[in-house]
Amino acid sequence: MRKLSLRTRTLIVSALFATLIAGATSLASYVIIVDAMNTEVGADATRVANAAAEVLRDAVAESDAVAADGEADRYHTRARESLVATLGSQFAQFESPNTGLAVYGEDLRPLWWSSSEAVLPSEDAQRSRAQKTGDTLRSVVDSRAIFSGLFGPVRLSVIAVHVPVEFPGRGTGVLDVVYTPIEQETVINGVRFSFLGLLAVSMILMIALTQSSMAWVLGLVDDLRRGADAIDAGRLHERLPVKGEDEIAALAQSVNGLIERLERRSDAQARFVADASHELATPVAGIRGYTSILRAWGADDPRVRDEAVDAIDRESRRMARLTGDLLNLLHADQGLVLKTERFDLNALARQQLALSASRWLDKEIEYIGPDEALLAMVGDPDRVEDVMSILLDNASKYTPIRGTISVTTHRRREAVRFDVEDTGQGIAEEDLAHVFDRFYRSEVSRAAGEGGFGLGLAIAKSIVASMGGEMSVTSVVGQGTVFSVTLPRGRA
Repeated sequence: MRKLSLRTRTLIVSALFATLIAGATSLASYVIIVDAMNTEVGADATRVANAAAEVLRDAVAESDAVAADGEADRYHTRARESLVATLGSQFAQFESPNTGLAVYGEDLRPLWWSSSEAVLPSEDAQRSRAQKTGDTLRSVVDSRAIFSGLFGPVRLSVIAVHVPVEFPGRGTGVLDVVYTPIEQETVINGVRFSFLGLLAVSMILMIALTQSSMAWVLGLVDDLRRGADAIDAGRLHERLPVKGEDEIAALAQSVNGLIERLERRSDAQARFVADASHELATPVAGIRGYTSILRAWGADDPRVRDEAVDAIDRESRRMARLTGDLLNLLHADQGLVLKTERFDLNALARQQLALSASRWLDKEIEYIGPDEALLAMVGDPDRVEDVMSILLDNASKYTPIRGTISVTTHRRREAVRFDVEDTGQGIAEEDLAHVFDRFYRSEVSRAAGEGGFGLGLAIAKSIVASMGGEMSVTSVVGQGTVFSVTLPRGRA
């Protein structure tokens, strides 16, 4: 079975989410409206009951006046008839389809009612309580489910208000006012379809908004896919579009930065392969040339034979040095396995200066080292020795006869630094930015015919970076150059 696409799954999720949110919001709104209407129903019922109670008290007073002119029995038939007649005329003002009235005597038997529906024997307990306490009480005569209006016409609860009324000389009766919320139900039913329409519109808008947002995000995903395809196909010149300054634009910028770094690395790798091939081609060509000479004339001419053998030996050593440099560079790129030892940086510097002095004895260079004080650090002394040896060899190569080379060390709180300074010919400003590039050799060094492949400084910088340090260079043409190396001191 084929899996649903991300866009289809997003549509389904957004539809469910919109239904949940819009439904919950609408349901909450409906509950709030119904609750507010029920509160209004109770307030209306109480207002009508209080007004009816005032009318009832006036009617009771009139019936008592009639009874006073009659026989001794104050509660005889004439008085009752007078009360009923008075109630019938006075309560006409309260006649409406949603209001029912009933008057109960001191024995809680109905004396008068506006309609048969107003006689509510089931509320005898609440009516008796109102008579005994003298408080106006409220009953829910016909309770309706609050959610009934979701599936059909709304039906609010019918409210009955029980108001105690004094009958002079005969005790306390009760007035019942039954209020049916017809107006409120009409209002809710009138807006119910509009409410449902608003619910549907809000769901559609939420789904459309979610889909448009997801379309934007999926468009970015598609851009990322095209970027990945471009990387896979080797089209590293392509870039993702960057619009705005939001998180999406930041992600696109990060991906573009990654592609740019890959492009630079790919270009550097291509140059590295080309330069390495060129450097290897020279000694190989020399060896093949002198091998041909040996085959042609070496057996007959000892001088030619010796010259060819010396040349082959020289070129093979050159290939060995280049191969060793390439291996060192490869190991530095792949991550060196570093030792952790405590050693004296000053002692190591003085040792390397002594080795350089013996190697370049014919140039009569003055080598100046740090003082005899101890400068302890924790790290890999072999790697530090490699870096210092490369820098000293490079400085000795470009320092003229009777020049000066010095190594100075500095202690910092969490790091150590050593500077290799020479009084050589210096490096031109346009070459400073490339001195650490692989196979890079300035025109000055090429014209001077100095040996080397342009890998020493690249190897040194890779080693320093592997150790968590930094390496920099400053130079003035005609005055000299200073290489500075800063390394973590460790817990010495």
